[in-house]
Amino acid sequence: MQNSSLSLLALILDRSVGNIIRMLRVIRLPKAERGPVSWGFVGTLAVTLAYGLIMLFSASYSSGYTKYGDIYHFIKPQAIVAVFGFAVMLFLSRINYRALRYLNDTFYFVTLVLLVVSLFMPSDSNGCYRWVYFPGGMSLQPSEMAKFAIILGTADAMDKHKEQIKNPLYGIILPALPLVPVLILLRLEPHNSAMLLMCAIFATMVLCAGGGGWWLFIAGGVAGVGGLAFFNYLSSSGGYAAERLGGVWGLTPTDTTNMLWQTRQSVYAICTGELFGVGIGNSVQKHQWLPYAENDFIFSVVCEELGFVGALALILLFAAIIVQGILIALNAPDFFGTMLGIGITAQVAWQVFCHIGVATALLPNTGISLPFFSSGGTSLLLLLSEMGVMLSISRAGNARMERRQKQHQAEIDRKLGRVPRRSVYQRQST
Repeated sequence: MQNSSLSLLALILDRSVGNIIRMLRVIRLPKAERGPVSWGFVGTLAVTLAYGLIMLFSASYSSGYTKYGDIYHFIKPQAIVAVFGFAVMLFLSRINYRALRYLNDTFYFVTLVLLVVSLFMPSDSNGCYRWVYFPGGMSLQPSEMAKFAIILGTADAMDKHKEQIKNPLYGIILPALPLVPVLILLRLEPHNSAMLLMCAIFATMVLCAGGGGWWLFIAGGVAGVGGLAFFNYLSSSGGYAAERLGGVWGLTPTDTTNMLWQTRQSVYAICTGELFGVGIGNSVQKHQWLPYAENDFIFSVVCEELGFVGALALILLFAAIIVQGILIALNAPDFFGTMLGIGITAQVAWQVFCHIGVATALLPNTGISLPFFSSGGTSLLLLLSEMGVMLSISRAGNARMERRQKQHQAEIDRKLGRVPRRSVYQRQST
């Protein structure tokens, strides 16, 4: 018994402290992979972040003043996190993204612990237990950490068994095992929107990797049946989830009789904006008509104040981020980098789709935030950190591309009989 306890303790220390030491040994990018930063991607992120901060202040000052007596209540911490997070992003762009594999077990375990702790914290206004509160007024939403934990764990599991990726055991079942406890804990909160998002991210990664081969279609069918069963359970179980699932699909802006208050006000805001909007800061719906205007429905405020043009600019910015993210993932020097990049890009893409879908009455009110726009320090800091990982992958991929270009040019010079030019050094006069 004592030997078993010592062995377990040694395993825990090896998976925690030991892995951190191993991570520190390889945390710097190898010299051969220190390629240029993808400044186009950085620029797109900077413009999106600035756009988001401007719209967050416009959407939140009314709620901030009404609830807290401070119009800067939401924007002040968001701006601080944005500046700090952008610096963290640039710092993480210089690390070796492969070192994150050594944090996989520890990060996943800490996430599970925080998800359990949140169940014993005070509930929010909807009777949900989604936050961990710390002394001093700080708070943390563990579901935001869980997103990256699932991305990192899935990428690691698939890379370890990439030679057997077509086998459903290694391509679907084993990567899905860490997802199950997270979904159970999220259901207990409950946080159905986070469950939906994580399943979508995981499915995207498995699909892009070709996990399970033809078994993937069977697994997709089973998942679809399970999703419909879960939808039926939520719609018939009563409570706020059942209310939000009612009367959404098939509705048009001229038929709002069965919409919930939030969805109806969101549609009113979008329709009011027309082509150019009512002007930034001039939204009427954000003045206590549209609930959670600073978070769940910030896209509606964008549409009301900046109209179709502002909404189109927002969508184009996110499209640019997603396209560049896909290109970075495909250009990664290894399979792990590709899967990690796909997972991070899928998170942004699915969140944007779901947020806009809710605001336009395409989807039930699931309460998913809009990346870089919605209020939430935990979400923004983790998103910018993930963008730093993307930049690390891009640097390694850019370095590989430069080497290939040099090799290709050298091969052309050899075939044409060109002599490589050498630098001429002149002795400096003393």
